[in-house]
Amino acid sequence: MPAVSKGDGMRGLAVFISDIRNCKSKEAEIKRINKELANIRSKFKGDKALDGYSKKKYVCKLLFIFLLGHDIDFGHMEAVNLLSSNKYTEKQIGYLFISVLVNSNSELIRLINNAIKNDLASRNPTFMCLALHCIANVGSREMGEAFAADIPRILVAGDSMDSVKQSAALCLLRLYKASPDLVPMGEWTARVVHLLNDQHMGVVTAAVSLITCLCKKNPDDFKTCISLAVSRLSRIVSSASTDLQDYTYYFVPAPWLSVKLLRLLQCYPPPEDAAVKGRLVECLETVLNKAQEPPKSKKVQHSNAKNAILFETISLIIHYDSEPNLLVRACNQLGQFLQHRETNLRYLALESMCTLASSEFSHEAVKTHIDTVINALKTERDVSVRQRAADLLYAMCDRSNAKQIVSEMLRYLETADYAIREEIVLKVAILAEKYAVDYSWYVDTILNLIRIAGDYVSEEVWYRVLQIVTNRDDVQGYAAKTVFEALQAPACHENMVKVGGYILGEFGNLIAGDPRSSPPVQFSLLHSKFHLCSVATRALLLSTYIKFINLFPETKATIQGVLRAGSQLRNADVELQQRAVEYLTLSSVASTDVLVRARPSTPVTEPSDLGVLLGSLGSRHVDAEVAMSGVDLMATGFSTGQGRGLTSPQGGSSKFPVSLGSSPPSPFHLALFPASSSGLEDIGPPIPEADELLNKFVCKNNGVLFENQLLQIGVKSEFRQNLGRMYLFYGNKTSVQFQNFTPSVVHPAVSGFLDHWRAQLAVQTKRLAAQVDGGAQVQQVLNIECLGDFLTPPLLSVRFRYGGVPQSLTLKLPVTINKFFQPTEMAAQDFFQRWKQLSLPQQEAQKIFKANHPMDAEVTKAKLLGFGSALLDNVDPNPENFVGAGIIQTKALQVGCLLRLEPNAQAQMYRLTLRTSKEPVSRHLCELLALQF
Repeated sequence: MPAVSKGDGMRGLAVFISDIRNCKSKEAEIKRINKELANIRSKFKGDKALDGYSKKKYVCKLLFIFLLGHDIDFGHMEAVNLLSSNKYTEKQIGYLFISVLVNSNSELIRLINNAIKNDLASRNPTFMCLALHCIANVGSREMGEAFAADIPRILVAGDSMDSVKQSAALCLLRLYKASPDLVPMGEWTARVVHLLNDQHMGVVTAAVSLITCLCKKNPDDFKTCISLAVSRLSRIVSSASTDLQDYTYYFVPAPWLSVKLLRLLQCYPPPEDAAVKGRLVECLETVLNKAQEPPKSKKVQHSNAKNAILFETISLIIHYDSEPNLLVRACNQLGQFLQHRETNLRYLALESMCTLASSEFSHEAVKTHIDTVINALKTERDVSVRQRAADLLYAMCDRSNAKQIVSEMLRYLETADYAIREEIVLKVAILAEKYAVDYSWYVDTILNLIRIAGDYVSEEVWYRVLQIVTNRDDVQGYAAKTVFEALQAPACHENMVKVGGYILGEFGNLIAGDPRSSPPVQFSLLHSKFHLCSVATRALLLSTYIKFINLFPETKATIQGVLRAGSQLRNADVELQQRAVEYLTLSSVASTDVLVRARPSTPVTEPSDLGVLLGSLGSRHVDAEVAMSGVDLMATGFSTGQGRGLTSPQGGSSKFPVSLGSSPPSPFHLALFPASSSGLEDIGPPIPEADELLNKFVCKNNGVLFENQLLQIGVKSEFRQNLGRMYLFYGNKTSVQFQNFTPSVVHPAVSGFLDHWRAQLAVQTKRLAAQVDGGAQVQQVLNIECLGDFLTPPLLSVRFRYGGVPQSLTLKLPVTINKFFQPTEMAAQDFFQRWKQLSLPQQEAQKIFKANHPMDAEVTKAKLLGFGSALLDNVDPNPENFVGAGIIQTKALQVGCLLRLEPNAQAQMYRLTLRTSKEPVSRHLCELLALQF
């Protein structure tokens, strides 16, 4: 900062700084600062004709004091006065003080804006740059509103100096990030894009940063930048370092600009123009060729710059996923880094190869490095590199190498860091199930998982093995034998006891013929673990014992003795006590036939797909939830399904089903989207959860509509009369870019309903960019108009490609007829008069239903208000009842609606009566509202 140096002549400032540095204690420093503040305050108040030099000196002292951590509450006006000086050093100090100390909401902002406006109009490049830097540093909305229209004009003006253009581009980028709506590009778009052809490399570098940010929101407007970016990149890559001497960094020409251009190209699909695409491929090949050349310098800066370009080039090749030759070459180049002495390079190589493994063109090339990756998993000293090696093994796994990779990951699990064990467990479980040809190998693998890392084996994992064993007759006997042997280990994890209790209770009869695993031996083995387990596991074992009575009658007396023991019948835990009492009574009074009926054979059902485990693994791969702009997100997670169970002390259900023959509940169901490649008319049915997801939004407008391990869809909507606006937020939860991302609103696939639907509801959407970057979020705006009384919501179809695999999803858009409710206040007399008028049978819909949630009056009021109805007080003679009224606003007509909700707390029932002038509407609204209770 030359303005505060001794060479600038501010001797008083230099002396003050020296005094502060020479202070022996904090108290001495504070005393010296207070003395100086008092002196400065007196100078500002007493000497009205203070010259510019003195103002500059005292403002510098205030700035220095502030940087030491002390509050400054005066001197701001003097700093603003410095802005009008014609001396650079004085103006510089004024802008510096304002950038650091002036709050964006300060009353001085208008005075500052006037000074900035004068400097921008002065055409003095030095003053213009100072003003632009100040705008960027403060970045307030008020400054954005004042100068957002002027800065693009300065940026593209033909007479602007290069330094001014560079500052204007970066200033505009800062304002756009802070307030995108304030930057009106329009006519400036094409001229900003052509800055990529500027002769000054600094201007080009700043322009690339600006265009990269702008094109993410409006890709079509900036599509012309592709050819210009390729042309500029080609000139940099093919030139000798001497051609760009001022921008050559350790023999690497313009490395920062090259990286920015490569990132800009990743915002778009491969160029459509064959000549542009050919030139780009040549550039990429040149970068890969240069990577093979001997380094021109041994200094680390040279290799860092060279490798930065190389890795960004590989990212672009992976992004395009269309050039098999380049993908294989990129894989081979990364393979050379797997054994590099630099830890960072090994980490980046493993991370990039994970993405390459998902491409059909490079998957086989990645597999050739399996031995190197396994060695890295064993020998790497850095835990983050070992984790990336595990990720790569998971990504390169297929049916040909599954057993080898699973075996190595199990071996690594024994010594793995505690922070990543749960993730390794999930990956092993997924691979074992996905590529299992022999299901006995799958059972062995999961039991090994429990043995090695039992504390990190979640319910999702051991639920899955129970589902698969239950549904495959060929593996049930082997599973029973294997788990019986595993339970004989002196140290047996509780998860193993859970699995053993379930499998032996269901299939223990398949190994009962061997004297070494006879029924008494099985029971004795299980019961030896009973007192070492938690309450939940003991409850599971009690259920297994009652199954044993049915399977092995010879064990009845022994088991009844256990159930009759005081430690069970008088157990402090209500769950265990209740099970012991019920099971003892059942075994005592029920005949064998009754027990057989009470314990039906295990149903053979299709096990749920791998989405159960993929969902858990996917959530661990996301560093943070995608932020949904303006949407009040709830902690959604994945709901855990509960089987039928005994009531727990907390009033919930036990996680293990009491039904003696039922299979364990699936923790949750989550499937990857079924792929679809046909047109909009052939989108397939909505996902099974579509109705449930829709019902969550009947009484609310904001939240998460859908979420899985790949994608999160958030909704924010508002409705007024017959018009509505909905914002859909699509968040990419992965680190891989979505390709061909196409969300669209289509008609419901109901026969004979298309024309009616189009006549009753109009939805206008705006197309989005075809790519969604990893970890990014895009917003789509829907304008909705209710033309008539529609009963079926529109469908939202989302299609994209993830890792080269097409994905498709169909949901019901949360637009229901009640969204166009207009609450209406009515007196009691008017209500009953209108109620009697709507007395025809076809005008009334009534539903009596059981409450699914606790009957709370305040919650009920909130749901009725969220439904859109006004609540009318003192209308119904019974104060416990709820009465509401509203008008459905459509463009064609208005439909009045009256409702009455009668809760019966004793019976936990509701009676809902709803009357409108249109019979289908009454029935539809009644069904929608009843689902909320």
